[in-house]
Amino acid sequence: MKILLWHVHGSWTDAFVHGPHEYLLPALPEGGPWGLGRADRDWPATVRDVAPHSAELEEVDVVILQRPEDLAAAEQLLGRKPGVDIPAVYVEHNTPRGDVPDSVHPLANQSEIPIVHVTYFNQLFWDNGSAPNTVIEHGIRDPGHLYTGENPHFALVSNEPVRRWRVTGTDLLPGFAKIAPVELFGMGTERIHEATGISSNALHVHGDLKREVLHYEMAKQRIYLHTVRWTSLGLSLLEAMHLGMPVLALATTEATRAIPAETGFLSTHVEDLHQAALRLIDDPELARTMGTNARSFVLERYSLKRFLQDWSTLLSDIV
Repeated sequence: MKILLWHVHGSWTDAFVHGPHEYLLPALPEGGPWGLGRADRDWPATVRDVAPHSAELEEVDVVILQRPEDLAAAEQLLGRKPGVDIPAVYVEHNTPRGDVPDSVHPLANQSEIPIVHVTYFNQLFWDNGSAPNTVIEHGIRDPGHLYTGENPHFALVSNEPVRRWRVTGTDLLPGFAKIAPVELFGMGTERIHEATGISSNALHVHGDLKREVLHYEMAKQRIYLHTVRWTSLGLSLLEAMHLGMPVLALATTEATRAIPAETGFLSTHVEDLHQAALRLIDDPELARTMGTNARSFVLERYSLKRFLQDWSTLLSDIV
């Protein structure tokens, strides 16, 4: 089938477009949130940029919505109303913000468009009302078991950690940087030393790297550090576990389901995580064993094959 979706969340889209369908991504000369297109990603030929008013839009079978504004944007592009004139699915990537746990989902209390949550935490905490809703857990392309852990450092992937601050747990980094150097990857990290007060010797900024380079550099570090307080489930965390990395994470949102005890350490007490970090830094064999366990776990629960099968089944039922 032909599927229309916007390139909103790069890692999720990377997995989704590796299915058996055709994927049309709105593309504008200026790019941006409404016209990013493929953005030079190494995706299959079945993923194509499409311009507004393209004839191909007339052949779309289903629309994947990911933002409330996508409803109007899809109707404008297709001349058909999602959920009424053309099948549609709304993917909820985010945890609710604001009046938690009483946040009402934007598509609650309607019956035409099912809501697909990416985690069970999201499904639990959003008030979906009477809207049909389900969960399709994440899946990612397996980068391979690349872990060496040769550097007794932390790896951390965080986009815009200064702007997002407490959401990403950036305020917690000084405590971890006293234990071992932090290798920080991601976008919007330019002011991180000034904001945190951590020296450049203890916090090394790598910026936004290509997927393969990022995985290679992450896998050289002893521990993957996940300080996010409030997110559905960071896909960089699942990538780290696929690489064979042991994990230290705050026991919040979906992390408690995604990180079993044998794969790393979870706690809401940051001092517990500091002590766990010291253990892994001092015991590379323990780190390696936990990382191997992490890889085995995510290959089963968060495999690309399972993810794509779940989506194909849902879309076939809807279309």
